[in-house]
Amino acid sequence: MVKIQLETPFKAGLQLRRYPVNKNETLQAWDSADELLLEHLAQQGPDALKGKRILIINDQFGALSCALQGFEMTTYTDSYVAARAMELNSRGAVKPIHDLKELSGKYDLVLIKLPKNASFFEDCLAHLTKHLSSGSQVISASMVKHMAKASFDHLQKYIGTTTTSLAEKKARLIFAPFQKGPVDSPYPIHVEMDSFEVKFVNHSNLFSRERLDIGTRFLLENIPAGDFKTILDLGCGNGILGIQARKRNPLAKIIFSDESAMALQSAKINFERQFPESAASAEYHWTNCFEDQTPDSVDLVLCNPPFHQQNTIGDFIAWQMFTDAQKAMKVGGLIRVIGNLHLGYDAKLKRIFGNSKVAASNPKFMIIDSKKYK
Repeated sequence: MVKIQLETPFKAGLQLRRYPVNKNETLQAWDSADELLLEHLAQQGPDALKGKRILIINDQFGALSCALQGFEMTTYTDSYVAARAMELNSRGAVKPIHDLKELSGKYDLVLIKLPKNASFFEDCLAHLTKHLSSGSQVISASMVKHMAKASFDHLQKYIGTTTTSLAEKKARLIFAPFQKGPVDSPYPIHVEMDSFEVKFVNHSNLFSRERLDIGTRFLLENIPAGDFKTILDLGCGNGILGIQARKRNPLAKIIFSDESAMALQSAKINFERQFPESAASAEYHWTNCFEDQTPDSVDLVLCNPPFHQQNTIGDFIAWQMFTDAQKAMKVGGLIRVIGNLHLGYDAKLKRIFGNSKVAASNPKFMIIDSKKYK
């Protein structure tokens, strides 16, 4: 049985669960880096945090935010899954912001769980430079195996000289006092895409933000045209699949869904740049997969599932995407999915829909169709 109770110097017996809540959960909602950071803060003395404005970035399931509720604290996350976990684990007391533009004033202490995406980390640090003063301290925490040289480089470029703690339980802290000045973030970036006249605007936390990944490229070549009134781009990223679907189905409403707020910001900008006269014909949902959405409402679903959540790898996201899509689809609706050959999405879709067929394939990828018959 996975542990759900975290003992911290600030709160005893903190009840933490991952989101979405799974009664068969095998992974706990915190790691040794969370514990090491909280222990370090407690060692600074009982009054060390009093009166300080604290910012927490990329708290995965709320271990840091829930433990430090009693202080003047702001939490930022790009992830809907993380935000929902924090709200549930704090019983509504922690309400994260999810746009870097919502940062305000000056912060005395910034606590960061190192993200997997180095560009996202750089973006966060660049935004931070306008909200730190001399004497502000940035502390980053991570499991040692996930610490990359780029993290140290970005901290030294935007914040200041770095030092590290000793490693404990395979975790380590990086300390950086603010010694630099305010700078503008290099993100979002503008990227040219083949067959699209208007450049795409990609925010920092997008997968394959600098170029089109080969799986999406293959699916773009196989977007269907037909009598589709409502099309869902599930896990939309920068929205390119939904935009291509709109080009091939000009009367369709496009729904974009992603758990990354930056992905939805990018999709919205890109759709409106591609179709400036049709901005009202799209919807945007910041959510986990497509949970709790209107059932029996979608004619076509396009999906290129991710196979990881931060540093956790598995097919659990794909399973929920397919299940949520099945609920949202109308009878007679179609889901078109792309995946690496070894992922076996055809078998998963057949188990959920009762049918699947290969629509296209190449030596690396397979595009699979399933229909909803009841």
